[in-house]
Amino acid sequence: MIFDLNLGLGTILLVIVALVASSLRILREYERGVVFMLGRFWKVKGPGLIIVIPGIQQMVKVDLRVVTLDVPSQDVISRDNVSVKVNAIIFFRVIDPQKAIIQVENYLVATSQLAQTTLRAVLGKHELDEMLAERERLNLDVQQILDAQTDGWGIKVANVEIKHIDLNESMIRAIARQAEAERERRAKVIHAEGEKQAAESLMNAAEMLSREPAAMQLRYLQTLTQIAGDKASTIVFPIPIDLLKGLIAEAAKKTPPA
Repeated sequence: MIFDLNLGLGTILLVIVALVASSLRILREYERGVVFMLGRFWKVKGPGLIIVIPGIQQMVKVDLRVVTLDVPSQDVISRDNVSVKVNAIIFFRVIDPQKAIIQVENYLVATSQLAQTTLRAVLGKHELDEMLAERERLNLDVQQILDAQTDGWGIKVANVEIKHIDLNESMIRAIARQAEAERERRAKVIHAEGEKQAAESLMNAAEMLSREPAAMQLRYLQTLTQIAGDKASTIVFPIPIDLLKGLIAEAAKKTPPA
């Protein structure tokens, strides 16, 4: 009888120890436990050591760290009817564990599916040039839409980054031709602008020289000096009569009377 009693007490003690051990849970600093009592939400616990009554209470762990979600490549048709493949990365975290567990069945899957549809919807409203040149603005647009729609799930979308925009070979060649044509256009505009500025400078110089005959004579003589420095050929340079008259008049003024 004493042996049976001791065996019974030992069994009860083991059961109690097992129940106590199974009721103790340890949650890390970045974890929270959503506790349900008899199927109804009770409270959010953690971090640290918590007690969950077996059979009466159930706990679901929620990770509060930032989750990096890779959005699969999506087929997008831009507003100018160009078909591209776009993939992105989404950074989000749970800020309300109660909503993340109660309001949505699986917040990871739901956020992924919502990100895919939002990415197609937002990029489909823009032309290809905008997708390639204004990626930061598109990232912000997708992030704001996702953040607004996932707020009811207790999720905060911190950032969205579009990784790749893949084009087919024909579109890549078309963009290359367009870029080459644009460079040629800019080169022609710059050349024309330079010609215009040079013509304006020459016109201003001609007006200044026409107002000052002496300056015209000095310029003429300077040109003669430059040509005379080239000994490789013989140059016949006509001298305007007006220039000689000016020089003779100047020499007559400086010559003293006999």
